[in-house]
Amino acid sequence: MPERPAERLSAVLGTAVGTLADAGVPSPRVDAEILLAHTLGVDRGEVRRLVLLDAPLDASRGAGSDDGSVAAAGAAERFGGLVARRARREPLQHLTGVAPFRHLELAVGPGVFVPRPETEEVAQVAIDAAASAVRDRGTAVVVDLCTGSGAIALAVATEVAGTSVHAVELDAAAHGWAARNVAALSPAGADAVVRLVRGDARTALGDLDGRVDVVVSNPPYVPPGAVPQDPEVADHDPPVALYGLGSDGLEVPRGVTAAARRLLRPGGVLVMEHAEVQAAAARAMVTDAGFVDVGTRADLTGRPRMTVGRTPDGASGGPRTVTDWGV
Repeated sequence: MPERPAERLSAVLGTAVGTLADAGVPSPRVDAEILLAHTLGVDRGEVRRLVLLDAPLDASRGAGSDDGSVAAAGAAERFGGLVARRARREPLQHLTGVAPFRHLELAVGPGVFVPRPETEEVAQVAIDAAASAVRDRGTAVVVDLCTGSGAIALAVATEVAGTSVHAVELDAAAHGWAARNVAALSPAGADAVVRLVRGDARTALGDLDGRVDVVVSNPPYVPPGAVPQDPEVADHDPPVALYGLGSDGLEVPRGVTAAARRLLRPGGVLVMEHAEVQAAAARAMVTDAGFVDVGTRADLTGRPRMTVGRTPDGASGGPRTVTDWGV
């Protein structure tokens, strides 16, 4: 009996793209390529190369063989299962177990908020402020409140030499993911790259009161009843990481703001993410807490998604608000 022709990667990938597009996945081609790369244990660039070569999905040969075939025993079944789960709108990052954030690749899964690209700009503002403090004093103390997976804290710690970074997370599951990421990025035999504390962001790190240069936070801020539209968020991100409590969703951010006021040294910087519809309310909240030079910054898509302010240093002339703010 003649052998059944091997499935071609291009055909397998094309079918997956169609399935994900029909399910309403926003980036079906990208997601399908990432899932296929994950299945085969190669990077996305290698998947693209093999598709261009019209390589077969062949269990009998190894990746990189002369005809470009791929070692993939059961790969079609594994890939099909992942595609079906993604079509049900399970987060891509839960399926692969990792989420990219700036130059990092973080472990994520059920129980922790998946870091988003728009938060990378929040991290950038904190990084710039920390770098400025290092230039001025040779070192900087940075605190990330409601750290989740540890994304912002680890970005600062790995991008700005001379920083001492502390991160706080109350939720047990999220703290576990953050601990895993901190451990993975900490040199063997050395101190952890980030000091991770499980505790309430409002009261933690009392030993640092008045000594911190930068407080950064992506706290829960979604108002009650404002269910996120994307199923990946609404159905899979933990509610404790989404909903900010209070009628306006800013109860948790208010606690973060008060904690930042306690922690920051004179002239210290607060950087906090929020929803675009909360921009005016967040500016007022931060100003009322005694910050100066308070303003809104845009995320990577141009939306007003973070509030930045300084603690008074005696030279600011009292509270004021501005519509744009630069570190």
